[in-house]
Amino acid sequence: MKNTILSNKEPEKGLIEILKKHSGRDVSGQISVRHQGGRQKRYYRIIDFRRDKRNQEAKVVRLEYDPNRNAHIALVEYKDGEKRYILHPKNLNVGSLVVAGDNAEIRVGNALPLKNIPLGIEIHNIEIIPGQGGKVIRGAGGAGIVVAKEGKFVHIKLPSGEVKKFLKDAYATVGVVGNEAHKEENVRKAGVKILMGIRPTVRGTAQNPRSHPHGGGEGKVGEGMHPKTPWGKPARGKKTRHPKKWSSQLIVSKRK
Repeated sequence: MKNTILSNKEPEKGLIEILKKHSGRDVSGQISVRHQGGRQKRYYRIIDFRRDKRNQEAKVVRLEYDPNRNAHIALVEYKDGEKRYILHPKNLNVGSLVVAGDNAEIRVGNALPLKNIPLGIEIHNIEIIPGQGGKVIRGAGGAGIVVAKEGKFVHIKLPSGEVKKFLKDAYATVGVVGNEAHKEENVRKAGVKILMGIRPTVRGTAQNPRSHPHGGGEGKVGEGMHPKTPWGKPARGKKTRHPKKWSSQLIVSKRK
């Protein structure tokens, strides 16, 4: 069903660039990521994840569809005429005002440091390194909750259920990322996936023994006791996180 709140105008010309299609191939031309290719031509919308234009109000001009992400985006215009795209939070409407700054009001769409956001507030687009731009919680319907403050860190409960420490000077945006209904969208036919750049995925058990560890055999043999990837690595249940990963010390409690 067509979303009536989205504008049908062309994207802002100064905020787009052609998104090159690599079809899953690396610099040598070999396929390094499977099941990619055959996508329609796309323009990348340059999103302001940093929100570095501080203490200046911007007005939401229109809401737009972005083919490069599952969330919608909002075009905002500052008083000096500059326009930028930001992620569209839920309940942010055309004509609303947003601002980024240390003392910004706790209002949907506003960005401010974690140290100035009260406990229990839902946030998204959180910076890992202050000034780098938001990296965490940018997908449709995503939101983290400020649960505690301790020294130079603020504890955030992520959508996965994990509680993690972020630096108190890192910026975040108030509100829940919009387009929550994305998870309920029905892909009508295989051709839609092809236009999105996603090629068919063949089951390992349907392949021959040279192509996949699950391949071969008479009839429906199955995967056996130890499911594997095409490269012989354990496929299910094996923990892949590096035990000495730098960010492990920031995890307060693991996801369920």
